[in-house]
Amino acid sequence: MEPFVLKGETPPLFRLEPWNVNHTGITAGFTSRQGGAGKAPYESLNCAFHVGDNPKDVISNRRILARKLGFQLEDWTCGEQTHGVNIAVVDYKDRGLGSEDRTSAFAETDGLITNVPGVLLTSFYADCVPLYFYDPVRSAVGLAHAGWKGTVAEIAAAMVIKMSDEYGSRPHDILAAIGPSIGECCYEVNDHVMNQVHPLEEHFVTETGLSQSLYRKSEANGDKSMLNLKELNRRIMIKAGILPTHIECTTWCTSCNPDLFFSYRKENGVTGRMTSWIGIKES
Repeated sequence: MEPFVLKGETPPLFRLEPWNVNHTGITAGFTSRQGGAGKAPYESLNCAFHVGDNPKDVISNRRILARKLGFQLEDWTCGEQTHGVNIAVVDYKDRGLGSEDRTSAFAETDGLITNVPGVLLTSFYADCVPLYFYDPVRSAVGLAHAGWKGTVAEIAAAMVIKMSDEYGSRPHDILAAIGPSIGECCYEVNDHVMNQVHPLEEHFVTETGLSQSLYRKSEANGDKSMLNLKELNRRIMIKAGILPTHIECTTWCTSCNPDLFFSYRKENGVTGRMTSWIGIKES
């Protein structure tokens, strides 16, 4: 069953339904591109400063989303996102970093973790893979941005280690989710990328009955491959100790659904960004 459910609300949001239903103390999900103030080519709920959109529209869109989720813009916290594996620990004093401009965000950071209620962790996407983490035992959450570089550098595993180091999280307690992103159907890559994927393969144990292909040859360009970034991240999570039954994985492809999602590939690099979010609600 699809875990990211598009709700009939304004703005339209993809709620991470299994978590939101079973764990009412948190909120988690992913935005669509609809329901904001942005003008073409950022129409309309672009929440990223770095793409060239009007900053006033970006802030307006962030306020729309924050209010919808029961948070304030001052709670909104994010990283700079440089396709690396740096992970920031977000304390109460860090609330709001990056909320009104990119320069105040956590520098060179693609992963965020917190155990502080009232902090809204956010990151931004137009094909890359959003990764969600929740430890219901230690009451801690995390969010990671995984393009192909962050994926092969195993940011998913780094998140598990960081949550263990900071909060005492045990991998088998952690719930994880893989959100809307470009699918194997659309993600064509060259040998430079695949040469960094192949060394990971020998470390994966594929559980019977739940495996999907990591890649296949491109039908359009035989010297290239169609890479399944979602499945690659899922296997990295399993290798890090997260139980396969604790991982939710979407079927949504951002490139296949341009009416719902911004897509860097589909729109030739000129487009907005969706937002992933996760936060612990204040009592």
